[in-house]
Amino acid sequence: MTTAHHLRLIDGMRARDFPAGRIRSGSGVSGPGYHMVSLHADDEHGDDDEAGRLEHRAQCLAEHDALLTLLAGRWGEPQMISLWSVQERMMAGEEIPEPWTDPVAGCEYLRLWRIEDRWIAMGFPLQEDGPGCELSVLVTEIDPP
Repeated sequence: MTTAHHLRLIDGMRARDFPAGRIRSGSGVSGPGYHMVSLHADDEHGDDDEAGRLEHRAQCLAEHDALLTLLAGRWGEPQMISLWSVQERMMAGEEIPEPWTDPVAGCEYLRLWRIEDRWIAMGFPLQEDGPGCELSVLVTEIDPP
């Protein structure tokens, strides 16, 4: 997918109504008060050599940085929030509201923008000992934990 495609997808998520119940579609999921999509999830490089994995990770980072630059140009610099304390609260048994469970469990931090009545969160977890990486975006009216 291209950065232009990512932007169209994010704009579509911002414009769509939220469903009454949880539904899956393509690489995303929507539910009451949110839409979440994985813009770049890739696990098929598991058998690549070290050079292939490094190239794949570099491509993921480049896509993340390009999208971040474009979104910051639209909406200003995002808030960057660490999820460490929320992860600790989750491990201690606190229930984190949907749709924040997945990003909190998978990322060290999120980039956040508040645009009109919705939050746009961008997360980028990199697997430490694997080739995969994921670029995910959440659009929600539910405040972060």
